[in-house]
Amino acid sequence: MSSSPSHTKTHPCSHLGKSLAVGHSPLAEPGVARALANDLGLDWLGVTNPKQVRDYGLLLFVDERGVALQQTGKGAPGPVRAEFVSGKMGYRREHGGGAGQLVARAVGLHKTRTPLQVLDATAGLGQDAFVLASLGCEVTLFERNPVIHALLADGLYRAAMNEACAPIIARMTLHAGSSVDWMAQAGPGAVDVVYLDPMFPHRDKSALVKKEMQVFRQVVGDDDDAGSLLKTALTCARYRVVVKRPRKAPAVDGPDPATRVEGKSSRYDIYPIRALPA
Repeated sequence: MSSSPSHTKTHPCSHLGKSLAVGHSPLAEPGVARALANDLGLDWLGVTNPKQVRDYGLLLFVDERGVALQQTGKGAPGPVRAEFVSGKMGYRREHGGGAGQLVARAVGLHKTRTPLQVLDATAGLGQDAFVLASLGCEVTLFERNPVIHALLADGLYRAAMNEACAPIIARMTLHAGSSVDWMAQAGPGAVDVVYLDPMFPHRDKSALVKKEMQVFRQVVGDDDDAGSLLKTALTCARYRVVVKRPRKAPAVDGPDPATRVEGKSSRYDIYPIRALPA
């Protein structure tokens, strides 16, 4: 194994210390993994097997399928990726593009034929943004956590090379950093809809049902500024703000939502500003 070079500047992931490193499979391009480690200020392990790593709980692992976030050790769950070509997102794309998804209804796509400009202010792995882009929305995505941003950027890059996905990805623009700063500078009515899906404090272990959430929490933590995000979003959106929440979780601090769209495990709180265009 190779150790990472010393770093003389502050890196975005330096606070993760020894909990996260970067490695790659024998089939991956080593320069990609090493550049990722250098950009994020993480140790670079070279060619490695995540199941055999003991000194780090997580790896950003690069293989022939792209970049993944992988728990280490025997018995760890499979890798987490931003995947749009195959899997769940590929199935949705091939079967209507997600028109029946609750997020589409919450954003209001059933009420208007006008293509909407949507700001996904907490993009994560970009799944909801991809659904909205599949349905014709122009989506601006912000992801402030550099590790999750790296996963999402890789997923978008790979999807852009797929013939079926490329037109959808062309409607998605990813930015790093805080969406709050962008919204504050953009001003009132800068986008049609602001979509928020903040991480929230778990009080019930049964809520940790998805491996993505288990891994995310180790890297991201909670979005303690969700109330500030909502407040700023309400000044930026032209028609509405939509906040995704676990079905039984309290609303984000701030004004009460006017209405909700509920599913089995999650709901969408809707904060209307004015009527959508017919």
